[in-house]
Formats: sequence, C-alpha cells, structure tokens
Amino acid sequence: MNELIDIEVVYGLPHKQVLLSLKVPTGTTIEQAIKLSGIVKHFPEILPSEAVVGIFSKPDKLDSTVKQGDRIEIYRPLIADPKEMRKLRAERALKSNKS
Repeated sequence: MNELIDIEVVYGLPHKQVLLSLKVPTGTTIEQAIKLSGIVKHFPEILPSEAVVGIFSKPDKLDSTVKQGDRIEIYRPLIADPKEMRKLRAERALKSNKS
C-alpha cells in the first residue's frame, strides 16, 4: 500500500490565484499531481501534459516525482521574450540619446 504525502499545487493570474493542498501516493509525478489536484477546473487553459512547472521556484520536469511538502508551481507562458525586450529598450535608449 502506498503511503500518502502532502503537497500543494499553485497557479496564478494577475486577478486570480489558486493554491490547492492534497494528499497523493508516494511515487506520484508532477504531471499526475496536477491532474489529481483538479486545478484545471479553475484554469481550463492548463494542459497538464505540456505545463511548464517548478518546485518552490526551481524549474522541474513533469515526470519528476514529488516529495512530502512540495509545492508544485505551474508557470504561465511569457508574454514577451526577455532578450527581445532588452534589445528594444536599448534601441529606444539610443534613439533618445541621439535627440
């Protein structure tokens, strides 16, 4: 019989955040935990098999096994590429310095 462990699954948008606490069997993967949590009922846009995730702000893989007390964080896609944004800011700064 598998022992149960306590974990949390979290996801947030600017206007809504959800933290779900649940018990899962030892050996549960991150993807399985996301499915078991039911967080998709709150955020249908989450695709558990494609989610970008981490444990306590440290990126992890969907097939990693969760441990007692883990907090699975589901990350939203970036709106803009950080490198591209830095490039645009640098270009704007050059233009404003030439004026």
